[in-house]
Amino acid sequence: MKKLYFFLFLALLGSITLGYAQQTYVPDDNFEHYLETTAGMGNGIANDNYVTTANINTKLYLNVNNKNIADLTGIEDFVALTSLDCQNNQLTSLDVSQNVNLEYLHCGFNQLTSLDVSQNVNLEYLHCGFNQLTSLDVSQNVNLEYLNCDGNQLTSLDLSQNTALIDVYCNANQLTSIDISQSNALIRFYCYDNQLTGLDVTQNTALEKLWCFENQLTSLDVSQNVNLEYLNCGFNQLTSLDVSQNTALIEFDCYYNQLTNLDVSQSLALVNLKCDFNQLTNLDVSQNSNLTWLDCNNNSLEAINIKNRTYLYTLDFSNNPNLQYVCADETDINQVQLKINAYGYSATCHVNSYCSFTPGGAFYEITGNTKFDFNTNGCDATDTNSNLKFNITNGSVVGSIISNQTGNYYIPVQLGNHTVTPNLENPNYFNISPTSFSVDFPTQASPFTQDFCVTANGIKSDLEVILVPITPARPGFDAIYKLVYRNKGNQIENGSVSLSFDNAVLDFVVSYPVYYGFTWNYSNLQPFETREIILTFNVNSPTEIPAVNNGDVLNFTATISSVNTDETPADNTFTLDQTVVGSYDPNDKTCLQGETIEPSEVGKYVHYVIRFENTGTFPAENIVVKDMIDLTKFDITTLVPLKSSHDFFTRISGNKVEFIFENINLDFNDATNDGYVAFKIKTKPTLVLGNTFTNNANIYFDYNFPITTNTYTTTIAALNTQDFDFGNYFTLYPNPAKDLLHIQPKQDLNIKSVEIYNQLGQIVLAVTNTVNTVDVANLALGTYFVKVNTEKGSANAKFVKE
Repeated sequence: MKKLYFFLFLALLGSITLGYAQQTYVPDDNFEHYLETTAGMGNGIANDNYVTTANINTKLYLNVNNKNIADLTGIEDFVALTSLDCQNNQLTSLDVSQNVNLEYLHCGFNQLTSLDVSQNVNLEYLHCGFNQLTSLDVSQNVNLEYLNCDGNQLTSLDLSQNTALIDVYCNANQLTSIDISQSNALIRFYCYDNQLTGLDVTQNTALEKLWCFENQLTSLDVSQNVNLEYLNCGFNQLTSLDVSQNTALIEFDCYYNQLTNLDVSQSLALVNLKCDFNQLTNLDVSQNSNLTWLDCNNNSLEAINIKNRTYLYTLDFSNNPNLQYVCADETDINQVQLKINAYGYSATCHVNSYCSFTPGGAFYEITGNTKFDFNTNGCDATDTNSNLKFNITNGSVVGSIISNQTGNYYIPVQLGNHTVTPNLENPNYFNISPTSFSVDFPTQASPFTQDFCVTANGIKSDLEVILVPITPARPGFDAIYKLVYRNKGNQIENGSVSLSFDNAVLDFVVSYPVYYGFTWNYSNLQPFETREIILTFNVNSPTEIPAVNNGDVLNFTATISSVNTDETPADNTFTLDQTVVGSYDPNDKTCLQGETIEPSEVGKYVHYVIRFENTGTFPAENIVVKDMIDLTKFDITTLVPLKSSHDFFTRISGNKVEFIFENINLDFNDATNDGYVAFKIKTKPTLVLGNTFTNNANIYFDYNFPITTNTYTTTIAALNTQDFDFGNYFTLYPNPAKDLLHIQPKQDLNIKSVEIYNQLGQIVLAVTNTVNTVDVANLALGTYFVKVNTEKGSANAKFVKE
């Protein structure tokens, strides 16, 4: 019987034991509440500080983010756990030593002062940032790929065992050293806001992002980080930084350092550059065509090259008081000029696009050569080069390029379809093949090469001569001239060039070629060919007889002749009336027709010479002469470059003409520092008596402030008695006249011709025989001007036709 009672007691005890399963102690009410109310991890009794162990020991994932938990006791029984997120709580300690299967641990944003993860050898992700850790040992976590320990109090961090690391965030600590030399797989490394004096990333060749700003680095070697896309090393003490190997850079911040030089020419993918608050004196981002953000304020910049941009959304170069020059794309010049004005640099800094001569952004090249095929056997290397004008249009934008003296042309353009058409001065003289062509970039390869072959259309003989004053004429000094003649026709020419002048006031010094009675014979002058004769004269001084003084006028007449009959004989003679000056500006502009032209010259060519001189202390590599043409007074489509001191090409856009002397390297020594360019252009035929046309030019020597020449004004002279003293030499009657107009000389003068002009300055009647009476019966009623030409000069008067 006693035995029976004993067995009944054991059975009862077993039933009680089976009714109470193993429990895990969870003292934190918020933690317990979460387990009780989430996925059946509790024991069914609220606030008893226990959960059933069997309900948690097989859980793989636990997320108690932001649950106001202060104590995570009980976590040790989550033995199967692979992921634990306990961030944003009030934890002061955390024991995960029993969670050996953990692969993911996020315990950031708590109050932890220590953390032991030595048993968590499977850990791949660890975020313990923004706690109060003073040390962190991850030497056993060899599988770690992600580590974030931002915002702690770490003074050192040894990652030498963590070869699998891809992402490391250790910002805002007190680190004085960190070893990532074995982390060869590292892609993203953020260590900003520490006290690092050195940082070795040479072994991290896979690195794409490096943020190490706000440290005490004095050097940084990123030459091995060829995959680097984002680099921020601002707020350090760097004096130099080589990013020439970092061709993949997209964002580069190096502000608040001590850099004196920065070369980003190899970082072609660069979009954002912030290099403000350094000691840079020069910055060139012309190779970074994708750049949209540039902060380079608060440096010591003297020059900035921001050319070749697609579009620059943000640009700040304020607080650079030494800035003298900004090179920008034409489309950006207005924006840059506004900033120059706003920064207060307008008196000392200028902007233009002449540091290079290609368009902004990605561009493509059209090249070729033009030759004249006189023997009609096809253009080849033995044929004469011809420098032509080419019009370029992409459907909306129209411009022109004039090839250089070798006949070579080069047209840089942006993407799109472009049509190139040759534009000859005398198109009816020639046939040209092709007549035009189109090219579509980037569909077609760049450079695209297209040569042109020019042949004669009929027989056209056409010569031209001008006399170009290379230097001013000054009393007592030598003056240099170039007698320039060219073949505008389609025939080979033979003939002579001559020059007449007043030898009483000018003494001939030398010429090349040598002269024989101031007539030079020429032969075999090819179509499109230009030749020159250089002459030097000495101008009489004020003490010589006859004396020459400032303001006197020297008269020259140049003439060219040929065995053939010229199509346009008017330009076979050229008259230069040169005013003598005392002191002069070496950078000047002159109209060779002088300060007045007659009404009969309206609508015809006028000739200009622009002279320049390098007065600096170093050779000028590039010089650009920019001329803004008044389209109300001139026909810009007729502009023809005639002669220059050095090789150049011409670019025309709208009313802007640029004579570009690329790589001129003009010396600064007085004997060899001069240059010039001469061109001709037709005035508008609508100009009338009393109208004026003016012109000046800006001359750019490399990066220096442009020099503006004098403004030369030419007046269409009113033909009236006051100007020409008609009444002292002739009597004109009747006035008004109805049929016949009589011209009676008062002195022994022979009338050679008479010309009559209307009030628009247009010639309406000309009588070339010796005559004293002119029949004006067929003229319409109105006011006219009569010009009487004699062997001793001309005189003019006004009369009325009734």
